[in-house]
Amino acid sequence: MSQQLLLTAVALMLVFEGILPFLAPGVWRETFRRLTEMSDGQIRFIGLTSMLIGLLMLYFVRN
Repeated sequence: MSQQLLLTAVALMLVFEGILPFLAPGVWRETFRRLTEMSDGQIRFIGLTSMLIGLLMLYFVRN
């Protein structure tokens, strides 16, 4: 993987991550408030689900 592709992916991630706090800061704040009340297991499940969805997306985009 080229460095340019990796930097492009990180840049796009930052753009997408910034959309919600920019457009709806109240919703973003409430989401993080609820996230702090979750157990470690719930947060790990969300992370695992996110990674699996990302891997599936990469698989379908690459094939």
